[in-house]
Amino acid sequence: MKNKYLKLVFIIFLVLFAITALKSSSAIVDVEIDQEIEDLNLKIKNQKKQIETLQARQKEYQAQIEANRNDQINLNGQLAIIENRLGKTQLDIEETNLEIDKISLEIRKVEIDTENLTSKIESQKKHISNLLRLVYKQEQVTALEALLLNNSLSDFLNQIKYLEDANNQIGESVKELKQQKEQLDKNRETLNEKSKEMTDLKTKLEEKKDSLIYEQDNKSNILEETRLSEKAFQALLSKARIEQNQAQAEIANAENLIRQKMSQKDKDRLNNSDSTIGWPVNKNYITTSFHDPDYPYRKIIGEHPAVDIRAAQGSTLYAAADGYVAKVKYDGSKAYAYIMIIHGDNLATVYGHVSATYVSVDQYVTRGQVIGKTGGTPGTTGTGSFSSGPHLHFEVRKNGLPVNPLNYLP
Repeated sequence: MKNKYLKLVFIIFLVLFAITALKSSSAIVDVEIDQEIEDLNLKIKNQKKQIETLQARQKEYQAQIEANRNDQINLNGQLAIIENRLGKTQLDIEETNLEIDKISLEIRKVEIDTENLTSKIESQKKHISNLLRLVYKQEQVTALEALLLNNSLSDFLNQIKYLEDANNQIGESVKELKQQKEQLDKNRETLNEKSKEMTDLKTKLEEKKDSLIYEQDNKSNILEETRLSEKAFQALLSKARIEQNQAQAEIANAENLIRQKMSQKDKDRLNNSDSTIGWPVNKNYITTSFHDPDYPYRKIIGEHPAVDIRAAQGSTLYAAADGYVAKVKYDGSKAYAYIMIIHGDNLATVYGHVSATYVSVDQYVTRGQVIGKTGGTPGTTGTGSFSSGPHLHFEVRKNGLPVNPLNYLP
């Protein structure tokens, strides 16, 4: 019986020794990992400082853009605005790249912590499992047996304390395991969030790159049209204003005319149709918003009455809702070309910078029906005097007046 008891005491000491060794080994690993995470934190801090510096420079460009926009409209001023927009867009791209690098470092930091936690959890589970199996595989010694085998009550109480200490430390290890598991779950949530943020940033980067191309095309188009001649630029301005005013007048008149001449049957059909506005091209990045304060031609042709949706030259164009075609302005030249459709609920839509049309006036179309192709590349069919690159100019009109399309698009 004494051998049996001594065997149990030995196992208790084995448990205490193993747990102590496990903690010591874990502490060494923690120091190494802490150093690696500290290095990552320094890199992240450096990325943040670079981003702050870029943001300060972006504000300078924006201030210059505003100052030039308030000056008299001339060729040099317009080119200065474009140059500043180009500079700001390039900084936007650089900032987004830095943000991507920063997120990559943050993801790596969480991955390191996750790998460490996973290793700790598996190691502790294995050790505790093995030690518990050793303890509980032994035959139990009763309190009376332990008391009789010890030379004194003090020795007996010491043995009981060793056993209690072992159980307490195993309990503490189990508690640590639970905390590590909770932290591991949080890390996984953080990684999912960071991964989504990374995806969003990469999408943003592509959008900024497209914006840069638009600005470069815009500059090239103005230089080509004017040959750096102020006289030619002013002639271009005059042509653009006439073109814009004419288009707005034609659109308003066309809507009034077709609604007046519609039969009651046509009106009933229109009122009973689906006037819910959908995306006229595959849902994409908005390059210019409704009444955009940064619209480069704001002082030239007025407020931007639409949203510009990024779309490659020649993209398929769809009717945004059921309705009647009220106007098709397209002659195959470079003059501004567009399609206008009226819908129920006193709504109408306009599709500008089209490079091809497949519908005619008075034709009834349904939502999603192909009505043409997009354009917008400077100097191409249907683009008009000013364009910043391939896109769709999309207007929504309510009771004859332009309203923000984003209030209607899904």
